[in-house]
Parts: sequence; C-alpha cells; structure tokens
Amino acid sequence: MQPGHAEGLTGITSTGETLRVREVWDDNLEHEFELIRNVVETHPYVAMDTEFPGVVARPVGNFKSSREYHYKALKMNVDMLKLIQLGLTFTDAQGNLPRWNGELCVWQFNFKGFRLADDVYAQDSIELLKQSGIDFERSEARGIDVQRFGELLMSSGIVLNEDIHWITFHSGYDFGYLLKILTCQPLPSNEPEFFELLNIYFPNIFDIKYLMKFCDNLHGGLNKLAEMLEVQRIGPQHQAGSDSLLTSFTFIKLANKFFSGMEGASKHMGILYGLGVDGEGALKGQADNGG
Repeated sequence: MQPGHAEGLTGITSTGETLRVREVWDDNLEHEFELIRNVVETHPYVAMDTEFPGVVARPVGNFKSSREYHYKALKMNVDMLKLIQLGLTFTDAQGNLPRWNGELCVWQFNFKGFRLADDVYAQDSIELLKQSGIDFERSEARGIDVQRFGELLMSSGIVLNEDIHWITFHSGYDFGYLLKILTCQPLPSNEPEFFELLNIYFPNIFDIKYLMKFCDNLHGGLNKLAEMLEVQRIGPQHQAGSDSLLTSFTFIKLANKFFSGMEGASKHMGILYGLGVDGEGALKGQADNGG
C-alpha cells in the first residue's frame, strides 16, 4: 500500500463529497500521524470513540458511594482488558473536516494484542464487533502495538495541549484506555487521581451524554440521539472511525440547537457522565461501547 493512498471505507456526505475512514495499521502508523500533526493545527476539535472487549468484571465489597463503585469497575476492566480500535475525527470550530488527496478524512486505528483464544471478553460485545466487520485475525497480523502508538500520540500535539477540545459520548472507559496507553501504567487507584491525570492529558473534554442532561427530553445512546437530531451516519455502527464521526456531527448539531454553539456548551466541559461530580447517584451500566 502506498502511503498517500490509505485503504478504508468511503462514503458520500450529505453535501455530495467523498469521505474516507483512513485505516491505520502498523505499516502506515507513522505516515498517518504525520498527517494528523498537520491537521490538528487547523482542526483542533477531536471527536473520539473506542472499541474494547466490553465489561467483564464488577467490584465486590462495601463502597462509600456509587461514584466509588463505578470508578472501581472502570479501573478493574480497563486494567484487565485490551483496546481493539480507536476512531478520531478532527474538525474546525465550524465542524469542517480536513481533506487529503481530495477526500474528507476520519482516522481508524486498529490494534494488535487482543486474542479471542487467550483474552477475557464479554461475548455480546465481541459479537457486535464481529457483525460490524472487525477482523480480529487481521488486527493480530497487521495491528498497531499500543506502546508504539502511545509514544506517537504523546508527540502528536493532540494530548497535553490546551488548544485541543475532545468530543466524546459517555467516555469514562474511552479515556481510561487512552490514559493506560499514555502512562504505560494501570489506572490510578482512586477517582480524584484519575481526574487529575485526565485534566493534564486532556484539558478540554465534552461528554455529550452529560450535556444531554441540560437538553429537554433527550435521552438514550448515541445512535438514538443522532436520529433525533437527524445526523447522517457514514459507515457501520460499532466501528470506531464511523462512531467518532457520528459523535462529531452530533455534538455540533446539539451545541448549535441547545447551547447557542460550542461556546455555550463550554461551561459544561471537563465532566464525564456518571463519574466525578456527575457520579453521585449515577445509574449502573457505565460503558456505552460504541454508543
């Protein structure tokens, strides 16, 4: 495969333009990060989604609060499990996507390390990922080493950068996996330390699921919200590239409709749904894998 000609699904946007979900593997990782380092200077809004093997463990014992329980569950699962896929969609403040070779671009990173034969996973989550088209054998053969990815992410300009705004949906687990990769460590033992780290690496975070609390009659997952806001999906559900694109477009629609734009939504930055200050009395079922 030639470096400027990424493989990956293409679709046509509502304005008639070609969009490509650029598949990133071990052999084109550095080239794609080179593109991203340029893109992020003009497109500092980063929508992110991950795919992971579900939730397999629940903490037992006595907990002082539902917040403590939910953070312990997140830590147990993220420490134990492996990231399968990451999707990143970059836009400018108006919601415009970057172009490369005449195509609009979204990135999808495919990781190796997760093996169906050896690793723990939630059966229903893996079935959804298989149905969406994720090829686990291919990921094992061509996938990205997470440690190498972490090193390149650290120097990419998209973390540790106060000019970057991260856009997510119900993203405690998503950020848990990214912090594990960036620090090469298990997650912190308690929630305040988790948020301390989170705020260093990702200073500006929007969690759409939390924003929905301030919008009349909005509830449910990402797909339901996107349908209500009439946002077009390009690509399959439960693939991280397509889900990050849907997250990006849905956020822009939501911000414009309910918050008078991104500036209005910014007063709710830095809060993750069901964790931290939003964690008191949070409902069970913290991970919306794929929305």
